[in-house]
Amino acid sequence: MERVLQLVVNGVMAGAVLAVPAIGFTTIFAVLRFANFAVAAHMAVGAFAGYVVNAWLGFPAWTATLAAFAGAASVGVATDHLTLRRLRGYSALTIAIASIALNLMVENALRFAFGNAPRNFSIPLMRDWSVGSIHVGPQQVENAVIAVVAMAALFAFFSLTTTGKAMRAVADNPTLADSKGIDPDHMARVALAIGMGLGGVGGMLIGLDTSLDPLLGFRSILSVFAAAVVGGLGSIPGAVVGGLAIGLAEELSLLALPATYKAVVGFVAILIMLTLRPRGLVGPRTS
Repeated sequence: MERVLQLVVNGVMAGAVLAVPAIGFTTIFAVLRFANFAVAAHMAVGAFAGYVVNAWLGFPAWTATLAAFAGAASVGVATDHLTLRRLRGYSALTIAIASIALNLMVENALRFAFGNAPRNFSIPLMRDWSVGSIHVGPQQVENAVIAVVAMAALFAFFSLTTTGKAMRAVADNPTLADSKGIDPDHMARVALAIGMGLGGVGGMLIGLDTSLDPLLGFRSILSVFAAAVVGGLGSIPGAVVGGLAIGLAEELSLLALPATYKAVVGFVAILIMLTLRPRGLVGPRTS
């Protein structure tokens, strides 16, 4: 029972972090209607942007997350404008495949710039906090708090700002939103900036917990995609639910599987959800 409780705590912490890039992924899908797998490379872009600000310039990790968001958002909008934007008239599958090619290009650019060696953020080493037999790392808690703050800020943006409400209108009914004078191209750029920026924040949080290298996002994208699918593609609350569900499932799988097989959980979750409930746990009903 003690091990189960420890895995549940670890799963909640990991799920909160996983929900951040999952929200980014599903935000892009909601507005642009295709699965942009280039989020993986932009997770690494954000992680390295945060690394530069933290390890090279000496700013604290929580401040560096702002650089992670800005770096991934700006690179995401720029790379989309140069590549995927030209394919908007093609099928969603075609653009999704093109996003994989874009992902490889960005990853290799990071390899050229930073090399392949793992790097660590400049953060102080602290003892785990213990509550009985349950251990929690201070960095885990800080990562979860940053993730919650990022999600709260996004929900406030969608609920309280004119641009956020316009994005929700485009996601719900693009044709009607266009007829009301909402510029779909502008909303697409905003969605990409937010989605890739959140991916960058998620990548940095993962890097803070482990280490970072150009393939950080590649190793995580299956779990991110699974979280988005489980919650319901296009549903931001669903991405939060899916992130927590996948985080818990991956940690609890350690009761029966070696750690190297945690990635299998994402595959299984996607297959089960697409078979039994294709719209996801919180996704909109389809008629």
